[in-house]
Amino acid sequence: MWAWALLPVLLAVAGTLGIWVVFGIAVSNGTVNLTVEFPYISTCGSYNPQSCLFAQIINLCAVLVVWIVVLRFQQIRDYGHKSKVNVASVVLGFISALGISFVGNFQQTVVMGAHLFGAFLAFYVGVIYFWLQLWLTYKVEPSQDRCWVGPLRAIFCTVCTVLIVVMSILHNNHLRSAAAICEWLAVMSFFMLFGLFAAEFRHIDCHRLTVQTQTKAGKPRENGGGFEIAGTA
Repeated sequence: MWAWALLPVLLAVAGTLGIWVVFGIAVSNGTVNLTVEFPYISTCGSYNPQSCLFAQIINLCAVLVVWIVVLRFQQIRDYGHKSKVNVASVVLGFISALGISFVGNFQQTVVMGAHLFGAFLAFYVGVIYFWLQLWLTYKVEPSQDRCWVGPLRAIFCTVCTVLIVVMSILHNNHLRSAAAICEWLAVMSFFMLFGLFAAEFRHIDCHRLTVQTQTKAGKPRENGGGFEIAGTA
Protein backbone atom coordinates (compact mmCIF):
# COMPACT_ATOMS: atom_id res chain seq x y z
CA MET A 1 0.00 0.00 0.00
CA TRP A 2 2.76 2.44 -0.97
CA ALA A 3 -0.06 4.64 -2.27
CA TRP A 4 -0.54 5.99 1.27
CA ALA A 5 2.73 7.86 0.71
CA LEU A 6 0.89 10.01 -1.82
CA LEU A 7 -1.34 11.49 0.89
CA PRO A 8 1.35 13.73 2.49
CA VAL A 9 2.61 14.61 -0.98
CA LEU A 10 -0.91 15.62 -2.01
CA LEU A 11 -1.19 17.89 1.03
CA ALA A 12 2.18 19.52 0.42
CA VAL A 13 1.65 20.05 -3.32
CA ALA A 14 -2.03 21.07 -3.22
CA GLY A 15 -1.51 23.38 -0.25
CA THR A 16 1.53 25.07 -1.76
CA LEU A 17 0.02 25.54 -5.20
CA GLY A 18 -3.32 26.60 -3.73
CA ILE A 19 -2.09 29.48 -1.59
CA TRP A 20 0.21 30.74 -4.34
CA VAL A 21 -2.70 30.71 -6.79
CA VAL A 22 -4.69 32.76 -4.26
CA PHE A 23 -1.71 35.13 -4.02
CA GLY A 24 -1.59 35.44 -7.81
CA ILE A 25 -5.30 36.23 -8.04
CA ALA A 26 -5.04 38.81 -5.26
CA VAL A 27 -2.16 40.56 -7.01
CA SER A 28 -3.79 40.44 -10.43
CA ASN A 29 -7.12 41.93 -9.30
CA GLY A 30 -5.47 44.58 -7.14
CA THR A 31 -6.85 43.51 -3.75
CA VAL A 32 -3.25 43.49 -2.51
CA ASN A 33 -0.62 46.00 -3.55
CA LEU A 34 2.98 44.76 -3.56
CA THR A 35 4.30 48.31 -3.84
CA VAL A 36 2.79 49.13 -0.45
CA GLU A 37 3.70 45.95 1.46
CA PHE A 38 4.14 42.23 1.01
CA PRO A 39 0.83 40.64 2.09
CA TYR A 40 0.09 37.99 4.67
CA ILE A 41 -1.41 34.79 3.29
CA SER A 42 -4.69 35.58 5.04
CA THR A 43 -4.77 39.07 3.53
CA CYS A 44 -4.63 37.55 0.05
CA GLY A 45 -7.55 35.29 0.91
CA SER A 46 -9.73 37.90 2.58
CA TYR A 47 -11.34 39.43 -0.51
CA ASN A 48 -13.65 38.16 -3.22
CA PRO A 49 -13.40 36.20 -5.43
CA GLN A 50 -10.27 34.49 -4.11
CA SER A 51 -11.68 34.20 -0.57
CA CYS A 52 -13.94 31.34 -1.77
CA LEU A 53 -10.98 29.46 -3.24
CA PHE A 54 -8.89 30.18 -0.14
CA ALA A 55 -11.55 28.71 2.16
CA GLN A 56 -11.83 25.56 0.04
CA ILE A 57 -8.06 25.06 -0.06
CA ILE A 58 -7.70 25.52 3.69
CA ASN A 59 -10.59 23.15 4.42
CA LEU A 60 -9.04 20.53 2.14
CA CYS A 61 -5.72 20.95 3.94
CA ALA A 62 -7.42 20.59 7.35
CA VAL A 63 -9.09 17.32 6.30
CA LEU A 64 -5.82 15.94 4.91
CA VAL A 65 -3.99 16.93 8.10
CA VAL A 66 -6.49 15.00 10.24
CA TRP A 67 -6.14 11.98 7.97
CA ILE A 68 -2.35 12.09 8.10
CA VAL A 69 -2.30 12.58 11.89
CA VAL A 70 -4.53 9.53 12.42
CA LEU A 71 -2.48 7.37 10.04
CA ARG A 72 0.79 8.31 11.71
CA PHE A 73 -0.66 7.73 15.19
CA GLN A 74 -1.91 4.25 14.29
CA GLN A 75 1.27 3.38 12.40
CA ILE A 76 3.35 4.14 15.49
CA ARG A 77 1.00 2.05 17.65
CA ASP A 78 1.24 -0.87 15.24
CA TYR A 79 5.00 -0.72 15.51
CA GLY A 80 4.46 -1.52 19.19
CA HIS A 81 5.26 1.94 20.54
CA LYS A 82 2.37 2.80 22.86
CA SER A 83 3.47 5.94 24.66
CA LYS A 84 1.85 9.07 25.99
CA VAL A 85 3.91 11.07 23.51
CA ASN A 86 2.10 9.41 20.63
CA VAL A 87 -1.27 10.11 22.24
CA ALA A 88 -0.27 13.72 22.90
CA SER A 89 0.84 14.11 19.28
CA VAL A 90 -2.50 12.97 17.84
CA VAL A 91 -4.36 15.37 20.15
CA LEU A 92 -2.11 18.26 19.16
CA GLY A 93 -2.49 17.29 15.51
CA PHE A 94 -6.29 17.50 15.79
CA ILE A 95 -6.06 20.87 17.53
CA SER A 96 -3.74 22.20 14.84
CA ALA A 97 -6.12 20.99 12.11
CA LEU A 98 -8.97 22.78 13.88
CA GLY A 99 -6.88 25.95 13.86
CA ILE A 100 -6.24 25.56 10.14
CA SER A 101 -9.99 25.33 9.56
CA PHE A 102 -10.54 28.48 11.64
CA VAL A 103 -8.03 30.37 9.52
CA GLY A 104 -9.85 29.50 6.33
CA ASN A 105 -13.42 30.01 7.52
CA PHE A 106 -13.03 33.12 9.68
CA GLN A 107 -11.40 35.72 7.45
CA GLN A 108 -9.41 38.41 9.21
CA THR A 109 -11.55 41.17 7.68
CA VAL A 110 -14.69 39.63 9.20
CA VAL A 111 -13.83 37.94 12.52
CA MET A 112 -10.29 38.92 13.44
CA GLY A 113 -10.34 37.34 16.92
CA ALA A 114 -11.35 33.89 15.69
CA HIS A 115 -8.90 34.15 12.80
CA LEU A 116 -5.96 34.97 15.08
CA PHE A 117 -6.97 32.18 17.47
CA GLY A 118 -6.96 29.73 14.57
CA ALA A 119 -3.57 30.98 13.42
CA PHE A 120 -2.19 30.47 16.94
CA LEU A 121 -3.43 26.87 17.00
CA ALA A 122 -2.19 26.18 13.48
CA PHE A 123 1.30 27.62 13.98
CA TYR A 124 2.22 27.14 17.62
CA VAL A 125 0.41 23.87 18.31
CA GLY A 126 1.42 22.60 14.87
CA VAL A 127 5.12 23.13 15.48
CA ILE A 128 4.89 21.36 18.87
CA TYR A 129 3.26 18.44 17.06
CA PHE A 130 6.23 18.15 14.73
CA TRP A 131 8.74 18.36 17.57
CA LEU A 132 6.97 15.36 19.12
CA GLN A 133 7.13 13.60 15.76
CA LEU A 134 10.86 14.26 15.68
CA TRP A 135 11.19 12.59 19.09
CA LEU A 136 9.12 9.63 17.88
CA THR A 137 11.28 9.34 14.76
CA TYR A 138 14.21 8.27 16.95
CA LYS A 139 12.16 6.14 19.35
CA VAL A 140 10.00 4.03 17.05
CA GLU A 141 11.34 0.78 15.63
CA PRO A 142 11.75 -0.15 12.84
CA SER A 143 12.71 3.05 11.04
CA GLN A 144 14.36 2.39 7.70
CA ASP A 145 14.54 6.07 6.77
CA ARG A 146 15.66 7.55 10.09
CA CYS A 147 19.15 8.33 8.82
CA TRP A 148 17.82 11.04 6.48
CA VAL A 149 14.26 11.75 7.64
CA GLY A 150 15.39 12.54 11.19
CA PRO A 151 17.92 15.25 10.27
CA LEU A 152 15.57 16.82 7.70
CA ARG A 153 12.71 16.84 10.19
CA ALA A 154 14.97 18.44 12.79
CA ILE A 155 16.08 21.14 10.33
CA PHE A 156 12.54 22.05 9.27
CA CYS A 157 11.28 21.98 12.88
CA THR A 158 14.02 24.41 13.83
CA VAL A 159 13.34 26.62 10.80
CA CYS A 160 9.61 26.67 11.55
CA THR A 161 10.16 27.53 15.21
CA VAL A 162 12.57 30.36 14.42
CA LEU A 163 10.32 31.78 11.69
CA ILE A 164 7.22 31.73 13.89
CA VAL A 165 9.00 33.50 16.74
CA VAL A 166 10.56 36.08 14.40
CA MET A 167 7.21 36.58 12.65
CA SER A 168 5.50 37.32 15.96
CA ILE A 169 8.20 39.79 16.99
CA LEU A 170 8.14 41.60 13.65
CA HIS A 171 4.34 41.76 13.61
CA ASN A 172 4.23 43.23 17.11
CA ASN A 173 6.73 45.86 15.99
CA HIS A 174 4.54 46.74 12.97
CA LEU A 175 7.06 45.42 10.44
CA ARG A 176 4.31 43.80 8.42
CA SER A 177 6.12 43.00 5.19
CA ALA A 178 8.99 41.23 6.95
CA ALA A 179 6.52 39.38 9.19
CA ALA A 180 4.49 38.31 6.16
CA ILE A 181 7.59 36.92 4.44
CA CYS A 182 8.34 34.91 7.58
CA GLU A 183 4.76 33.63 7.55
CA TRP A 184 5.03 32.43 3.95
CA LEU A 185 8.35 30.71 4.65
CA ALA A 186 6.95 29.08 7.80
CA VAL A 187 3.95 27.70 5.91
CA MET A 188 6.22 26.32 3.19
CA SER A 189 8.29 24.64 5.90
CA PHE A 190 5.15 23.13 7.41
CA PHE A 191 4.23 21.66 4.04
CA MET A 192 7.71 20.17 3.79
CA LEU A 193 7.30 18.60 7.24
CA PHE A 194 4.02 17.03 6.23
CA GLY A 195 5.55 15.85 2.98
CA LEU A 196 8.26 13.98 4.89
CA PHE A 197 5.60 11.60 6.22
CA ALA A 198 5.63 10.05 2.74
CA ALA A 199 8.86 8.30 3.71
CA GLU A 200 7.17 6.54 6.65
CA PHE A 201 3.81 6.00 4.94
CA ARG A 202 5.34 4.04 2.06
CA HIS A 203 5.92 1.22 4.57
CA ILE A 204 2.22 0.91 5.45
CA ASP A 205 1.01 -2.42 4.09
CA CYS A 206 -2.63 -2.58 5.19
CA HIS A 207 -5.50 -0.42 6.35
CA ARG A 208 -8.49 -2.24 7.79
CA LEU A 209 -11.60 -0.92 9.50
CA THR A 210 -13.83 -3.25 11.52
CA VAL A 211 -17.33 -2.71 12.86
CA GLN A 212 -18.06 -4.40 16.20
CA THR A 213 -21.38 -6.20 16.59
CA GLN A 214 -23.11 -7.51 19.70
CA THR A 215 -23.42 -11.28 20.21
CA LYS A 216 -26.42 -12.86 21.85
CA ALA A 217 -24.47 -12.98 25.11
CA GLY A 218 -24.02 -9.23 24.93
CA LYS A 219 -20.30 -9.39 24.26
CA PRO A 220 -18.77 -7.41 21.40
CA ARG A 221 -17.56 -9.41 18.43
CA GLU A 222 -15.18 -8.04 15.82
CA ASN A 223 -15.87 -8.62 12.13
CA GLY A 224 -12.51 -8.59 10.46
CA GLY A 225 -9.96 -7.83 13.15
CA GLY A 226 -10.20 -4.20 14.21
CA PHE A 227 -8.72 -0.96 12.98
CA GLU A 228 -5.18 -1.69 11.96
CA ILE A 229 -2.42 -0.03 10.01
CA ALA A 230 0.55 -2.34 9.99
CA GLY A 231 4.04 -1.40 8.91
CA THR A 232 6.44 -3.69 7.15
CA ALA A 233 9.57 -4.67 9.00
